[in-house]
Amino acid sequence: MDLASGETERLWTSSQTHYETIAGLLDEDGRVLLTRRESLTEPPNLYVRDLDSADPRAITDFPDPAPQLAGATRETIAYTRADGVQLSGTLYLPAGYDKDRDGPLPLLMWAYPAEFTDAAVAGQVVDTGNRFVRPGGSSHLFMLTQGFAILDNPSMPIVGVDGAEPNDTYVEQLVSSAQAAVDAVVERGVADRDRIAVGGHSYGAFMTANLLAHSDLFRAGIARSGAYNRTLTPFGFQAEQRTYWEAPETYNIMSPFMHADRVNEPILLIHGADDSNSGTFPVQTERFYAALKGHGAVARYVVLPAEDHGYRARESVMHTLWEMTDWLNRYVRDAGPAAGGGR
Repeated sequence: MDLASGETERLWTSSQTHYETIAGLLDEDGRVLLTRRESLTEPPNLYVRDLDSADPRAITDFPDPAPQLAGATRETIAYTRADGVQLSGTLYLPAGYDKDRDGPLPLLMWAYPAEFTDAAVAGQVVDTGNRFVRPGGSSHLFMLTQGFAILDNPSMPIVGVDGAEPNDTYVEQLVSSAQAAVDAVVERGVADRDRIAVGGHSYGAFMTANLLAHSDLFRAGIARSGAYNRTLTPFGFQAEQRTYWEAPETYNIMSPFMHADRVNEPILLIHGADDSNSGTFPVQTERFYAALKGHGAVARYVVLPAEDHGYRARESVMHTLWEMTDWLNRYVRDAGPAAGGGR
């Protein structure tokens, strides 16, 4: 852009087949760029791109870090909530899977809710079809290697309409979004309705506990580094700006701790012992676990020594993946028909 005239000139744009971003400029005229380039099948690498020549020059050659997942498929799916809000998620299927031959799979839904004031904004779809995706650390995508389908980041919008605060109908909207996601993957024929689990990290863990307390859509849950009693964060949380004293009913209804007696599906709780995030101190999981066990729930609490809100040590990452795999195999993949013949 010419700052004096306001005229603009497009110098370069990424191709339709790759996701490429500018990491830096390598000359004063802005004609030589350092870019980070990837595609669905090509891992991210750095390139020097001279705008006066046709092809970029690779300066790194990082290989696929997890070739075992190279054959997994990824697709953005769209569906509609009962109130008309448009939703979407990324559906991953294991390498070599054939729906007609193999039938419905056990599925893990991994999500994180978000608040909105406009249903149209909440329904926007972001497609990342050109991104190279491989699991890193304790990623839930590891379960693709164990024969699970994954619905990653399905929309869980909490929408405030006509001036209402989004969280005043948090539970109702959360359950409705989850119901729509479950129906979408079952109708596609890739998921077994009786073998669907839900999981999440941080606010996603809070979501998981609420869905187990307020619905019977899932066979089991995994909640990592979460908060479960909102009265312990009384001066607001996430996008909630009201204090506990201004909206005590909302704080109480949203707290799965207050509904621990309603959690009747197995739940795995994982937390770093040194979590410094003010909203998710380990006491949140300690007290929720005690409440669950006091009501006879099937629950397991795993403490990761010396870990913060995220998990970094090799031992912690591998332990987390083992716990998740064992939990999902035991209570989802190998589970028999749901009580009453369905959920």
